[in-house]
Amino acid sequence: MNNDTDNLFRYERQITFLGLGIDGQKKLAASSALVIGVGGLGSWSAELLARAGVGHLRLVDGDVVELNNLHRQGLYSEDDVNSGRPKTQAAARRLKKINSSIRVEAIVDRVTAGNIEGLSAGIDLIVDGTDNFQTRFIINDFCVKHGRSWVFAGVIGSEAQVMAVIPGKTACLRCIYDSPAPPCVEPTCRAAGAIGPAVSAIASLAAAEAIKILAGKTECVSPYLTKFDLWANTIQRIDATAAAKNINCTCCKQRYFEYLE
Repeated sequence: MNNDTDNLFRYERQITFLGLGIDGQKKLAASSALVIGVGGLGSWSAELLARAGVGHLRLVDGDVVELNNLHRQGLYSEDDVNSGRPKTQAAARRLKKINSSIRVEAIVDRVTAGNIEGLSAGIDLIVDGTDNFQTRFIINDFCVKHGRSWVFAGVIGSEAQVMAVIPGKTACLRCIYDSPAPPCVEPTCRAAGAIGPAVSAIASLAAAEAIKILAGKTECVSPYLTKFDLWANTIQRIDATAAAKNINCTCCKQRYFEYLE
């Protein structure tokens, strides 16, 4: 399915949606996204972006699929576990079956300060599928330095949070979180667990923000850091517009990119 008629029919419901339209759909088809980490967050986000018609997805992750991933990570099956497939390769294989008209790259690696520039070459936007703030601060420094948009997301247990970062227009991650917690303090899914609905729900919000940006609808991007807890039935929105006025932000105001060093 590669011709224009097929694609118009595939995306008919999206094109009919006034918020996107045919122009937005064409921009999605011409856009590219780097998904860093294709575990819980990244697998669901990548699938939604592929289904939406983002023309080029680059997936980066250093892990293989394990049995304890399956309850919360989309795209994968027991066959991937038994085959010992790297997550990016299993994800790319599945995404190409979902949408054969897009380009999907699978890179088995971990993002560092030394390789993020190369991994991001030719990419319009970065989607956060990581599980630690150290890597997110590398992403944030890189994106602010180079004026690249990205979407931050995280989940622990039943709690999740998401925020879009458009350098020069919105707060950056360090406007909200000045520094990452030490590894021995920062909670992880391994230590605190995570439930699938929280993962897929926050990944949906992250994908929505990514689609807005890639479709050129930045005026619709949420100005909030959104948090929710599906178990406690709570939701909170923190006005990131106010945080963006923080003149003391080391990253976006003082332009000191320590996590790239």
